[in-house]
Amino acid sequence: MIVTLLENIGRSCRETTAHVGYACRSFFNILAVSGGLWKRPRLITQQIHFIGNYSLLLIGVSGLFVGLVLGLQGYYTLNKYGSEQALGLLVALSLTRELGPVVTALLFAGRAGTSLTAEIGLMKAGEQLAAMEMMAVNPIQRVLAPRFWAGVIAMPILATIFSAVGVFGGYVVGVKLIGVDEGAFWSQMQSGVDVWADIANGFIKSIVFGVAVTFVALFQGYEARATPEDVAGATTRTVVISSLAVWWLDFLMTALMFNK
Repeated sequence: MIVTLLENIGRSCRETTAHVGYACRSFFNILAVSGGLWKRPRLITQQIHFIGNYSLLLIGVSGLFVGLVLGLQGYYTLNKYGSEQALGLLVALSLTRELGPVVTALLFAGRAGTSLTAEIGLMKAGEQLAAMEMMAVNPIQRVLAPRFWAGVIAMPILATIFSAVGVFGGYVVGVKLIGVDEGAFWSQMQSGVDVWADIANGFIKSIVFGVAVTFVALFQGYEARATPEDVAGATTRTVVISSLAVWWLDFLMTALMFNK
């Protein structure tokens, strides 16, 4: 009984290690073939339009409502201490540091990530990737790399839009509906938010999230077996693994960036 248990544990550890190693090798393969990709930037811009533009409405509406709720809850909390004038600072720091990059990454994984996984998985099921290999076309360079860099580029742009719309939502609730002084709202935000310590760190977070979420989506689609059931399972794994990766990376980067 104990021997069987140890064998199962050892087998699971070995398979997990092999899978992680294969994923790392695939990641570096994408980076290795990306050099010549920039000679054909249209491949990337097309994917940026597909990934970013089609996610823009979801990101904008979500950012607006997050800002509305954050402004309302922030006012109720600050009002207890007579600090409601700092509402703008609270909204801006919450969005630029955490909520903007994190919520955008989670929405990106649910919308664009699953779409990428299903697209790549269906291309594999339809033997389109195998046909490319038969024609001496590298599918990693032609299919995966443009989508990878499009996701990396689109993510910080979407996170910036999310934060900007969220600040506007907080302004509407705090200033226009509740009656917080407009000058105090913007002046507190301007004096308390640092470009490098807050905005730049949030921007770096969004880039890292873009790398993680996009690669997970592409890897799951590329490694899915050519069956409808496994393609459907790959899209589910994309959301689960991407979400866990975003939370883990967020904790790690927050501990490194804001430990002063």
